[in-house]
Amino acid sequence: MNANLFSRLFDDLDDVERLAIETTDGTRISYGELIARAGRMANLLVARGVKIGDRVAAQTEKSVEALVLYLAVVRAGAVYLPLNTAYTLHELDYFITDAEPSLVVCDPSKAEGIKAIAAKVSAHVETLGADGQGSLTEAAAKASSEFATVVRADDDLAAILYTSGTTGRSKGAMLTHDNLASNSLSLVGYWRFTDKDVLIHALPIYHTHGLFVASNVTLFARASMIFLNKFDPDLIIKLMARATVLMGVPTFYTRLLQSEALTKQATAHMRLFISGSAPLLADTHREWAARTGHAVLERYGMTETNMNTSNPYDGDRVPGAVGLALPGVSVRVTDPETGTELPRDQIGMIEVKGPNVFKGYWRMPEKTKSEFRDDGFFITGDLGKIDSKGYVHILGRGKDLVITGGFNVYPKEIESEIDAIKGVVESAVIGVPHADFGEGVTAVVVRDKGASVDEAAVLRALDGQIAKFKMPKKVIFVDDLPRNTMGKVQKNVLRDTYAEIYRK
Repeated sequence: MNANLFSRLFDDLDDVERLAIETTDGTRISYGELIARAGRMANLLVARGVKIGDRVAAQTEKSVEALVLYLAVVRAGAVYLPLNTAYTLHELDYFITDAEPSLVVCDPSKAEGIKAIAAKVSAHVETLGADGQGSLTEAAAKASSEFATVVRADDDLAAILYTSGTTGRSKGAMLTHDNLASNSLSLVGYWRFTDKDVLIHALPIYHTHGLFVASNVTLFARASMIFLNKFDPDLIIKLMARATVLMGVPTFYTRLLQSEALTKQATAHMRLFISGSAPLLADTHREWAARTGHAVLERYGMTETNMNTSNPYDGDRVPGAVGLALPGVSVRVTDPETGTELPRDQIGMIEVKGPNVFKGYWRMPEKTKSEFRDDGFFITGDLGKIDSKGYVHILGRGKDLVITGGFNVYPKEIESEIDAIKGVVESAVIGVPHADFGEGVTAVVVRDKGASVDEAAVLRALDGQIAKFKMPKKVIFVDDLPRNTMGKVQKNVLRDTYAEIYRK
């Protein structure tokens, strides 16, 4: 059997006319047409010199063609590398030179800048715009739709997703064909997906949530998706009349709650609302239930592991909890220092094991080794507990990762940029509770005596150096940063001190 994710998605398709994707302009794409488009794209990739195991990097706006590119890369036996559309050239230089893709696909407006970076690793560059047009699709349209899906094994790489590193250096999480397929199939069953479902797909597709969870789960279930280029609260509420599922980040739900059109009647046709990528405030959970009659289903996943836990489809969906371990996944809580497993309700380090857990970090064997226990459990870096009913609660992070609007931000990267600003002595970047984004990126800065640097100056210096989602929402100036006896900045003290700044 071919373990290629593409084969596992489509080889047993019994109805090529079944609707797969509908766009907001009324375009309807069947499963058969989706497969044909992936075939044409895969043939083009091969013609451009992409070989089995090669990386294909893509920084493209959301479009059906961008989704087809992902499927084609996997089908051709290459490794898909999605890149956040907010990344600057400064940031892209690291990802491209580290991953060494043979092909980079980007928006036409960014082609010149990316070509200069791609040249460092002898990568070819093709373009793909938000409208689905570009050199990539123009050439693919002339290719044959027939393509023999490349045979891959369970453990072969299907994708690399970069995640934040403990030293500020991003790490490429290597995900296999079985990592992606096994997790999606588990979720199809756990969330009761069927071919009658219609997903409102409003998530970006350069991220685990929108690409692997939303898209793969829908396709495995032979369901269909309404493909939105961006989050549009008014449109989403209108679409609920003929959809059945919405997957979103907490920001989706807080924004939707601001609309008077959100009522029990408006959501009557929906069967499931899923939230992830960042913590959903318990207040938001309760307000959503009161307004719509639906309890949001929260789950817990990571770039390195896909989904680990989920609140149940039937049974209590506990506000503030991320649910039970998914079938085939083991979750435990350990003492961070000794690795000894802790009893229920004790707080410690969350560790996971299962077919969903990644293969390791790209070209970082020592880092990979340090993140796994000898018995195969992955050390997530998240602190939490498992209660008496088996529900997992995420209570903090051993690492200082900030999750804002579903995106991972590592403070060290921002601190390095701020510390380089004239007049700044040092800085500490933290995540603070934020109703809209889960956590708001917040910079606490110590400046030289007499220095005139202010919040506006800091934000101006960061503009163009880091992605917009990493930009601090507030810059706070202090005389000194709190430190422990070893001189380490106590970010927990800062988080406690400024816990209420976005609630005023």
